[in-house]
Amino acid sequence: MPSLNVSFTDEELEGVRVAAAAEGKSLKQYLHDLGVREHQRNQFISGALEWGDRLRKEFDEAFPKEVPPRPAAGSGRGAAAA
Repeated sequence: MPSLNVSFTDEELEGVRVAAAAEGKSLKQYLHDLGVREHQRNQFISGALEWGDRLRKEFDEAFPKEVPPRPAAGSGRGAAAA
């Protein structure tokens, strides 16, 4: 099975050890789960954004007096402009 060496400062490593202990996990298991959870979170967010973009027009037509519609993804406007 592939493995990975990761470097931490002493302070960083101590913080990670404390976090792992708080979850009752070994350092190795904690770091593994952290990476897997982050990947799954990113997949969920991407899927949710795609779902919202697919339904945006329908929602805006059904509720025209709600908050002004957000620009569709890729329109060139960032979140700060909304």
